[in-house]
Order: sequence, then C-alpha cells, then structure tokens
Amino acid sequence: MLGKIDLNCDMGEGFATDALIMPLISSANIACGYHAGGGELMHQTIRLAMQHQVAIGAHPSFNDREGFGRREMQLSGDEIHAIVTDQVNSILNAAQAEGAKLSHVKPHGALYNMAANDPMVADAISRAIKEIDASLILYGLPDSASESSAKAHGLRFYREVFSDRTYTNKGRLTPRQEPHALIETAEQSLAQVLQIILHQTIRSTDGQEISMQADTICIHGDGEHAVAFAQMIKQSLIQQGIAIKQ
Repeated sequence: MLGKIDLNCDMGEGFATDALIMPLISSANIACGYHAGGGELMHQTIRLAMQHQVAIGAHPSFNDREGFGRREMQLSGDEIHAIVTDQVNSILNAAQAEGAKLSHVKPHGALYNMAANDPMVADAISRAIKEIDASLILYGLPDSASESSAKAHGLRFYREVFSDRTYTNKGRLTPRQEPHALIETAEQSLAQVLQIILHQTIRSTDGQEISMQADTICIHGDGEHAVAFAQMIKQSLIQQGIAIKQ
C-alpha cells in the first residue's frame, strides 16, 4: 500500500471551482494561455496555489482556445518543442515574479493523449522540459511513450491516473466521445481511486481488472460534482492514513 499520493487538478482555466478545490489537492496544473487562462488569471492561480502550499505546474496544450485544446493537431517535433517551450517559460516567469517555484509539467488534452501514443510527440515535450529545467517532473499516462521519453531524457516521471475517467483493457483512457467515458458519481470515483492506491489495479469498461500504478491522481475541476468528488477523495485518503503530497 502507498504511504502517499499526489492529488492534482487542472487549474486557471476559468472555472469558478478553483478556489474550492485548491485546498483539497497537492499539485495544480495551471493553464498557460493556449487552450485557456494565461495573463492575470495565471498569476492569480499561482498566488492561490501558494496560499494553500500547493505545488505549481505548467499545463501546456495545442494553440486551440476554441476547442479547449482537445482537438488533435499534426505538428512537427520542432513545432511541438516550440509551443511547449513557450508555455512552460511563460508560467515559469510568472511563478518567479510571484516568488514561487515551478515543480512539474502536465500536457493538456489532445497533446497529452498524443504524447502517450506517439514517440515523436513525447520526445519533443521531454526535450523542451529538459532544456528549461531538468528537475521538473513530467506527468503522463503510465506505460506510455511519455514515460519512455521522460526516462530517456533523465526526467522524473509521475504516472497519472484519473479519478473521473474510465479505462480500456489496454490501460488507456476511454475516448470522451464514447459511452461511459466519464465517471458520474463520487462513490464510483472514490472506489476507483482506492482500488488504484490500495491494490495497484483498475477495472476496465469491460469489467477486466488490469494492473495500474499511480504516483498522482487527477481530479478534474470542471465536472458537475468536482468539488464533492475532491472532498470525498481527500477525506477518505486521510482516513486510510495516506498522505496527500507531491
């Protein structure tokens, strides 16, 4: 059984739940302006994270505000390297201006999913991070191209599992457009989190129990019951004697 787990949430995307969820998590992935946020909202979110002693991370994406960064874009490795570099530097500079430290990078949406499956995309992201600060932790899907590229570049990698998403038999996220891709109740979400932490397994959409190890668990802040999910998960983990920290 794990003695600790990191709870992360995507923040600074313009949702009203940020202030309620921030005290419940240990790391925040802050939007850098390409799919949402940026500017003063980025600074506000950094200050909110500092207030609650939450680790600050970059949440880079494709340049796609209209599609909220969830549409795949076919870019070259150099182009992906450039957009990740631009966004991580943007939040790094904002964090330094606020007297804070950047701890990690978690790609967003389509960029995250493509990096999990495409070594070229994954390599471009890892190279960008290493060149900026090799001590930054990369968050990504377990047993993926993201994990392989992080290790190849000497980066620390946090295997991320989602509290509110279902998984296929291959350990990949069920595509959002498919039925049952999202977990709709706090009870189901909590059951999945506890199974991951206590047993290092997860139940797929077909009912199979598959191996799944996690260093960090994502709670989405934009769901209808996001705050209730986060509160229940944190309370239960504390009751289990599991520390919540990065």
